[in-house]
Amino acid sequence: NGGKNGMKAIGTITDWPKSTANPFGEIIEVLGVPGDNDTEINAILSELDLPSSFPEQLAKLADKIPIKISDEEISRRRDFRKIATFTIDPKDAKDFDDALSIKKNRAGNWEIGVHIADVSHYVQPGSEIDKEAYDRGTSIYLVDRVIPMLPEKLSNLICSLRPNEEKLCFSAVFEMTEKGEIINEWFGRTIICSDQRFTYSEAQDLIEGKHKNKKFEAEVMLLNKIAVRMRKNRFLKGAIGFERIEVKFDLDEKGNPLRVVPKEVVASNRLIEEFMLLAN
Repeated sequence: NGGKNGMKAIGTITDWPKSTANPFGEIIEVLGVPGDNDTEINAILSELDLPSSFPEQLAKLADKIPIKISDEEISRRRDFRKIATFTIDPKDAKDFDDALSIKKNRAGNWEIGVHIADVSHYVQPGSEIDKEAYDRGTSIYLVDRVIPMLPEKLSNLICSLRPNEEKLCFSAVFEMTEKGEIINEWFGRTIICSDQRFTYSEAQDLIEGKHKNKKFEAEVMLLNKIAVRMRKNRFLKGAIGFERIEVKFDLDEKGNPLRVVPKEVVASNRLIEEFMLLAN
């Protein structure tokens, strides 16, 4: 299969006669030169029996799923497309599966929406894509890549809440005061259109008043104010803080690790955490 002496490869034993010291085998896949980042990552995936790609027929099934949302489907959903909405994720995130929206209502309270990509609209129970996702159980996060639970067209395109694109969601919507008190709540299927994609550091700059672009500064600062209140109330009621230091790897352009640095947990991380907990 184009492999050369010294390369890493995946093989299978085809025969091992008792009269010989060594087995006969067949090369299934050539991984590449030892020490190369892709070679080593793919070797790890193979060793742990983890998938590195999707079967071709599943990719074809995913390609047939329409991106355009029908008017009929929109009519069945609560419409949030004209409400200020944004995502806050790590800088290197490839897909955005949750978003926040906020608006003031007639009573003077705040209507805050926690929107989760509605994968269930596209992946039907018992379908081939559903069975593959069930077998995988989760997306797998490695140092330099993510192996998604769903084909890329779903995980990175159709079900990714990318800015300025209409997306189907399942949402938890809360009417709240600025003190974090919940007046009303609603759960159901929605359609949204994210206005902005923030990284955690960009959202943190908005909270600290350091971001040059002031768009959504007031909304982010208000959400943070409410999140701080909710977090304080949680701990007063006995919540446990599972604080731990996580690390990340800085890589060069070839994927080689340069350094290991601790992940800093800041107010923007806690903001998202609080609203995800609230939705749960």
